[in-house]
Amino acid sequence: MVHHAHVDRTQAAQSRAATPRAAGQRSARLPRDERRAQLLAAAQEVFVANGYHGAAMDEIAETAHVSKPVLYQHFPSKRELYLALLDSHLGALTDLLMGALNSTTDNKERVQAVMRAYYRFIDSDDQAHRLVFESDLVNDPDVSARLETFNKAFADAIARVIAEDTKLPQLEAQLLGRGLAGMAQVSARYWLETDGNLDLDVASDLIYRLAWRGISRFPKES
Repeated sequence: MVHHAHVDRTQAAQSRAATPRAAGQRSARLPRDERRAQLLAAAQEVFVANGYHGAAMDEIAETAHVSKPVLYQHFPSKRELYLALLDSHLGALTDLLMGALNSTTDNKERVQAVMRAYYRFIDSDDQAHRLVFESDLVNDPDVSARLETFNKAFADAIARVIAEDTKLPQLEAQLLGRGLAGMAQVSARYWLETDGNLDLDVASDLIYRLAWRGISRFPKES
């Protein structure tokens, strides 16, 4: 009975993954958005495993169980596929962090919420984080421009909180915002290496307390 169940599951999976190489039907069955999501998931798996330069469109198509023509219909090049993934992950992380910042009007709680949100993003999908921040394509102008746009938006949002709480000039607050954004990124990337030996909430709260105790010591008078 166990053998038959395994065969049935295998056959069902093979049926769902029926390749368009044979009949050109699969792309017609899946709505465009679902197909795109499927291709992006396969590409992420290959990019994280092999790096951008080591990834091949053949392998991405094979991982997605589609033909190369289907893959190229959605993404004309490997570069466009990577940039689409990068935009998706940076957009999701930005929404998460801005949601944390806007979740309260208490600045102390805002800093705590942002640190926790950043750690939870990494914990929920460390592949996404590795693709964004540890890619072998980070020096590419289009990639670095996207990362800078994200970093600036994140740091500027933190800077507004710092300026409001400390009454520091904008440029000084922006510098501190960059520092806190970097603290979140670097510490969270290190936390990944602990392999679960340090609780997520404990780790993010340690960094939050370090950050807030530093900010709260600045004079509030102008």
